[in-house]
Amino acid sequence: MIRESIKMSWQNIISNKMRSFLTILGILIGVTAIIALITIVQGVTNEITSQFSDLGANSVSVQVSGTPLKAGLNDGDVKLLEEIDNVESVSPTLSVNGVVEREGTVKEDAAVQGRNHIYFENYPDTVIRGRNLTILDMDSRNKVCIIDEVISNELFFGTDPLGKSLRINGLSFTVVGISGEDSNTSVLQPSADENGKIIIPYKTAMSMSGVGTIHSLEIRIADSDRTDETVASIEASLDKAFSNKEDSYHLTNMDQLLDTLDSTTDMLTTMLAGIASISLLVGGIGIMNMMLVSVKERTNEIGLRKALGAEPKRIQFQFLIESIFLSLFGGMIGVILGVTISWAAAALLNIGLSLSISAIALGVGFSGAIGIVFGWAPARNASKLNPIDALRGV
Repeated sequence: MIRESIKMSWQNIISNKMRSFLTILGILIGVTAIIALITIVQGVTNEITSQFSDLGANSVSVQVSGTPLKAGLNDGDVKLLEEIDNVESVSPTLSVNGVVEREGTVKEDAAVQGRNHIYFENYPDTVIRGRNLTILDMDSRNKVCIIDEVISNELFFGTDPLGKSLRINGLSFTVVGISGEDSNTSVLQPSADENGKIIIPYKTAMSMSGVGTIHSLEIRIADSDRTDETVASIEASLDKAFSNKEDSYHLTNMDQLLDTLDSTTDMLTTMLAGIASISLLVGGIGIMNMMLVSVKERTNEIGLRKALGAEPKRIQFQFLIESIFLSLFGGMIGVILGVTISWAAAALLNIGLSLSISAIALGVGFSGAIGIVFGWAPARNASKLNPIDALRGV
């Protein structure tokens, strides 16, 4: 009997192809929207999170504004920070604009960044040719530099710059490495300037610029489970260095930024899923409308079946199955379209396809639930028809 009810429901659906298609269209659009939106948002979120992690996971950036009595941090303050328990490394940064010159070719306003050897350990892909700066370069204040491809192309066009000299603010430096255009970046490491970027030992940069203090640091934390404890120790050390003066420094915890990003994207995903679910509700109303029309059109059929002994629950089951069929068809087609759109969007945005199984389950499950909820009332009305009233029009 169940097989007969399913067969009759299917026959009624295919006998009204256009009406059935228009009915499932709302469900189809809703499921497609849910899967596509959630999958695309998750893919973008994963890409952003990955980039943020590359910028310095388990790291803390410190930007120093200083006080009237102390402009910035000195080497002694940096060493105290390095000695804090659970601090893995400290990488200072000094940024200045420089005039770069070689054999009569002058390039003004190039970004000169003073860094230490720890920086290259944290970002090993920075140098694509040549060598990194070493601790010996720091201690000896060697006049060596790493140039980017902008400087290389403009000052050393047609020649290999490695081992050759150039002048920065009038001082001679030897090129020991070349950094890539897409070098790792962080809060403390801005992307390459359009006028070119040069990295030199930070102590050499301090001597060259006449600046005796450090205003920017990146601190790596060894054990991320103890981040809060370590950050508190860092803040205590900085407070002591600046005599507890307010607004003398600003500390940014990358882990906190990642947590904030995760919570924000979760809220965005939930909001988009909610908006897309509205179309599912509209599709459910369309199913209910079709089923009510179907009950009205088949009043005589229902009356005849009841007169022949069909039980109300059999009639109710048949109409309910028909409603579920419509919603599930829309759901399955929506899954196919949603996955296709997600794949196309991932390829267009150049991000990884992060197919969300939960989004697919949500779409299919919601569509099935819509069929039951919105099909129950028409099915119930059909089962309660009085056979005599239903047969009056025969």
